[in-house]
Amino acid sequence: MDLKLIKNILDLIAESDVNEVSLEEGDFKIKVKKQGTPEQVTYTTQPMGQAPAQPAAPQPAPQQPQQPAAADASKADDKADQPDGDTVTSPIVGTFYESPDPDSDAFVKVGDSVSKGQTLCIVEAMKIMNEIEAEFSGTVQKILVDDGQPVEYEQPLFIIKKD
Repeated sequence: MDLKLIKNILDLIAESDVNEVSLEEGDFKIKVKKQGTPEQVTYTTQPMGQAPAQPAAPQPAPQQPQQPAAADASKADDKADQPDGDTVTSPIVGTFYESPDPDSDAFVKVGDSVSKGQTLCIVEAMKIMNEIEAEFSGTVQKILVDDGQPVEYEQPLFIIKKD
């Protein structure tokens, strides 16, 4: 069978609604099957301050479990319990380690003074140990993550009060 003929057949199948074709010519056999096309989603964006040209179709609100008012109050208490200072966040997703190895002391403890560029912890990502350094000098007020705990991108790790 001619290669040009096969290409023409494939083009015709691609343009049609046919999902599967089998052809035989002598001892040559070919079977072509279309893969299902994934559902396409279109997103539109508009500059801030402009009203949408057409209202979007209403979408059902995601179901969220009802939380009692006490949970809201505990969130407010958590923020009140946070000491003053600037938050140091994780620049990557990985595992938080407070020391260079299990037998060593932690890089920093609550109450320690740190200087800009000093190593605060390690975040391991894909077997690479990434040292997280202080971006400013100050005093460690609180460590927000436990040793060996997984951390997310921009998850708060430390609260440090600037000097």
